[in-house]
Amino acid sequence: MALVGLNMVSFALIDPITQQILKGEDGLSTDGLYKVDTKDMGSKTANITGLVGSSAKKYGNNVAQMVTYGAAAPQIAWDGLNLDFDTKQKIKGFVPDNKGGWTPADEPAHIAVLIESGSLSGGSVYFGFGNCTAVESEANIQTNDDNKQIIDDTLTISALDTIAFGHKPFKIYYSKDTSFDEAAMLKDVMGGYVAGTGTGTGTGN
Repeated sequence: MALVGLNMVSFALIDPITQQILKGEDGLSTDGLYKVDTKDMGSKTANITGLVGSSAKKYGNNVAQMVTYGAAAPQIAWDGLNLDFDTKQKIKGFVPDNKGGWTPADEPAHIAVLIESGSLSGGSVYFGFGNCTAVESEANIQTNDDNKQIIDDTLTISALDTIAFGHKPFKIYYSKDTSFDEAAMLKDVMGGYVAGTGTGTGTGN
């Protein structure tokens, strides 16, 4: 099944111990869910690697009889156009000084990430990561010339063990599966998320 496009990337802050979603001032929005939509000019790429661990052949009678694989260690190279400043700092785990400044915490924040793509067969394919950390490793600032030099928001996201996934780092969903339940998916991926009365897109307020 071929994937088509990048429909949506959603984030949530979670408690590092319980892996439950954080809401309100402790989270990214009133109900905790933050969709990177038109208010942020959307996401450009979410390049996922490490879905399968390294392989090793096992030999018997002088020929390869089986292949074993190490544990998956997914990473996401996420590129967005204009993510809300405060939201990005919270996702990285930075701490505000209430004077307009943000400093790195001793430990990164724990986040949940849901990536939605389309399919040539119709419907959506979702990659869910229920427990991750995110870092912004560089800021390649350039002078304007005849054109504006716009530097995208980029985060490197590393997936960790997720309690709701049976201690696996990720889960894949397909919306055309007869048993697909979007609310159940969001609850699993986003640390017990339950939709509030708002839109769930999140403003960080």
